[in-house]
Amino acid sequence: MSTAPRLAAAKRDWGHDETGCTVLHIDMDAFYASLEVARHPELKGKPVIIGTGPRAVVSAASYEARKYGINSAMPAARAHQLCPDGVFLPVDMRYYRAISHRIMHEVFLTITDRFEQVSVDEGYMDVSAALLEWERPSAIGAWIREQVSARFHVTCSVGIACNKLIAKMASTNAKPNGMLLIPAARSAEFVQMMPLRGIPGIGPSLERRLNAWGVNSVADLARMDETALTRATGSPAAARGLWMASHGLDSREITTVREEKSIGSERTLPQDTRDMRVVCGLLRSACDEVAGTLRRKGLMARTLTVKLRFADLSYQTRSFTMGRPTDTAGVLYPECVRQLKTMLGIPAAAGPDTPLPKLIRLAGMSTSSLSETASTAVQPSLEDMLEEADDVRGRTSEAKRHDAEAALDAVRRKFGNRAVQFGA
Repeated sequence: MSTAPRLAAAKRDWGHDETGCTVLHIDMDAFYASLEVARHPELKGKPVIIGTGPRAVVSAASYEARKYGINSAMPAARAHQLCPDGVFLPVDMRYYRAISHRIMHEVFLTITDRFEQVSVDEGYMDVSAALLEWERPSAIGAWIREQVSARFHVTCSVGIACNKLIAKMASTNAKPNGMLLIPAARSAEFVQMMPLRGIPGIGPSLERRLNAWGVNSVADLARMDETALTRATGSPAAARGLWMASHGLDSREITTVREEKSIGSERTLPQDTRDMRVVCGLLRSACDEVAGTLRRKGLMARTLTVKLRFADLSYQTRSFTMGRPTDTAGVLYPECVRQLKTMLGIPAAAGPDTPLPKLIRLAGMSTSSLSETASTAVQPSLEDMLEEADDVRGRTSEAKRHDAEAALDAVRRKFGNRAVQFGA
């Protein structure tokens, strides 16, 4: 659910010169809510909000719901106040991802394999080669919109431009259910009519920082040179990026295979707690889920990060890079507990009955520094070599953990994810 600002004046005919406009950005409209309406047609025309529970947040809202001021990340309780007659539904990510996969493969990838999926509901497409058959990028965009609507009963918006930045901004301003072509020669004009937040990546903090320098629009930004922007942002790299964006320039290529950067899991508690057993239970489940995902994807992780959100909605994270990569919860979980205690200033020897110094609302963990298992070299320690020598099959304790947890994976595939859990 996009919250990027849109400008009514931008949604107009910018001309029909498609020369060099070989980048399409396709963005599904209110995707989660639209999918729910597609499988429950009786909800059509009603304010549909995805996110239930007194402590939940809104994941998506139909355009009917947005008229009440509801947007993503808003507490569901607040959404109930704004729209008491709204239809509130739980998040069904398995369903959303399944339909997303079908749309990407049955529609987008039939045009070209030069497609970069950036989330469950959006992606970029390089149609250079496809123009031999289709001739015009706009013909491709029109076909995509027609096929998505006819096959899946949801709509999408398409931006067509000469680079990724302008294509994304075009699709945002084409919403809902529209298509916007920005000729290459008019890219700078298009972007310079936008508010600062219209450029992806400019958030509230950077906006305030630029405002302090008298920069209140993209047009103001374009009038600054890189030296001044470096002083304003404190970063030459950020200054370069802002200068290029304000002139409608973007050198990023379409990346067809996105490198997995992190895998994580987190949960919000039904009630805030100081109970270490409860928080550690969340971390244990998160480690189990993440380790299973690592094994399924053939990856190993070297860095783990523990995340806590407190009752006042502030949060804290702490990362730790392990000596050797792993894909087992048996290694991840004890380290997560150690990091939890360090974060909260609890002695390492403290038992599970020790109360936490702050109320915890959410806990989770993620792994990063990922590498493919098949190509990851793990240097055996002296302890490993002794374990191999003592074991009949020449296995280390880590190898035994891996085999045991892989057996749990097999049970879950057959009987469901809740059939068996990793035990601390």
